[in-house]
Amino acid sequence: MKTILILSAHPIDCEPLRLDQEVRDIEAGLERARNRDQFRVISKWAVRTQDLRRALLDNAPEIVHFSGHGAGKAGLVLEDEAGKGQLVNTKALAKLFELCKNSIQCVFLNSCYSEVQAEEIHQHIDCVVEMNDEIGDVAAREFAIAFYDALGANRSYEDAYEFGCNALDLQSIPESAIPVLKTRRINNKLTQAIQPLSLENPEGQVSLNSALYVNRPPIESDCFEATLTAGALIRIKAPRQMGKSSLMSRILHHAQQQNYRTAYLNFEEAHAEFLGSLDLFLQWFCGSINDNLNLPNQLEDYWKGILGSKSKASNYFQKYLLKQIDTPIVLGLDEVDEIFKHPTIASDFFGLLRAWHERAKNDPIWQKLRLVIVHSKEVYIPLNINQSPFNVGLPVELPELNQSQVKDLVQRHGLNWSNSQIEKLMLWLDGHPYLLRVALYNIARGRMTLEELEQVAPTEAGCYSDHLRRHLLNLQADPELLAAIKKVVKAEDPVDVGTVEAFKLRSMGIVKFQGNKVMPLCKLYRQYFGDRLKV
Repeated sequence: MKTILILSAHPIDCEPLRLDQEVRDIEAGLERARNRDQFRVISKWAVRTQDLRRALLDNAPEIVHFSGHGAGKAGLVLEDEAGKGQLVNTKALAKLFELCKNSIQCVFLNSCYSEVQAEEIHQHIDCVVEMNDEIGDVAAREFAIAFYDALGANRSYEDAYEFGCNALDLQSIPESAIPVLKTRRINNKLTQAIQPLSLENPEGQVSLNSALYVNRPPIESDCFEATLTAGALIRIKAPRQMGKSSLMSRILHHAQQQNYRTAYLNFEEAHAEFLGSLDLFLQWFCGSINDNLNLPNQLEDYWKGILGSKSKASNYFQKYLLKQIDTPIVLGLDEVDEIFKHPTIASDFFGLLRAWHERAKNDPIWQKLRLVIVHSKEVYIPLNINQSPFNVGLPVELPELNQSQVKDLVQRHGLNWSNSQIEKLMLWLDGHPYLLRVALYNIARGRMTLEELEQVAPTEAGCYSDHLRRHLLNLQADPELLAAIKKVVKAEDPVDVGTVEAFKLRSMGIVKFQGNKVMPLCKLYRQYFGDRLKV
């Protein structure tokens, strides 16, 4: 008989969850299973840290199921003596499971953002189920019911996981990519992220329901937490095709899950006619946000009189948009680099955003506005330090994927690679998300092997030809950058090419920093630019 220990924590200062219904449905499913005699369910409620320890020691469970809140890197949320939330240190939690590992076969963390805890616990427990993002009550419950239904039918943990994902897909619940299974198979080969194989074309942002979005903790959880702060401003900076828009879409989705209103604006969509005049630009900006929020257009009423364009825009937000909506509004401003090309507009517009952020410190109406700004390039336009939104708020620089995350992505493509193969892939592409997805998509589809990728990738006949040619043309259009990249690819060690050139090359995503010096991001760039520029 296997003991399933279900631990629930529902602090009074946290968002309400229907944990009682989840536990009841799990128990009902096991009671009707043909192998019901093989399972014993023990439920513990309002769990504190000492309750967790005692429950593990007293019951020696084979399966430990936690239902409640997660806070990403900060930890799982149990209860304190007063019934309020108490974060549990991840290292200490993993140590507790290590001390009890002789009996435990599987740990099921049915809580949002539990990836960090699962990673640590998996060092000691062979099978861990976690949620790599926020997951709604319904999705969490339906996944758990199907998981235990399968165990009750004598299926493996791997099969139970697949049944759980399938249950969400059958009901068209869009969160089937959020549960992740970490397991060790019979031959003790580690499989860190078994997820439904989905080989969508690697272009544009990664959709919300994609199994191929890889979290970069604690970035996601930090951003989600920041949106809950009055007057928040989040600045996301990274080279192109590094996942900025994909992260933004998840931030906006999380805001919608909190019943906030959201609006998305891509500045590449601004017509040239709006970029020659601050007045026309601010009208386009306010009108676009207005349309995103599905409110009647009142621009004509607010754009009258002798007030300047910035005052009119502020009044439109303060007296109309923010007053029409009771909940916070999260604005996602993508590709703001486009505004850098128009210094006159940029100075006034970014100064306006900073002013709105400052107003939120004391004005309740402006506290409803939260801004998410996304850009690739360094801000070289002259902005008054007290009028710039680029030195306040939460700064987020998206890094390349690390080796563990690359291994995760490889496995999500259904590829069972050795560590040496993954290291070879990273030698050629480093952790660049777009480059990796293109390679893995083609390899998983059987269009080429890793060895063939090495041969053709840095050539005009390879799968990166358009990507590489775009970078080459941009370099050739700038003599200083061209000289700098020649110096970089020629040198065997990191080199100093000057601060401005170094940051511009980094903004393009083709180099990485080693201290104050730079080197090619990966072998693909070193070889392609070396060949094409005759270095």
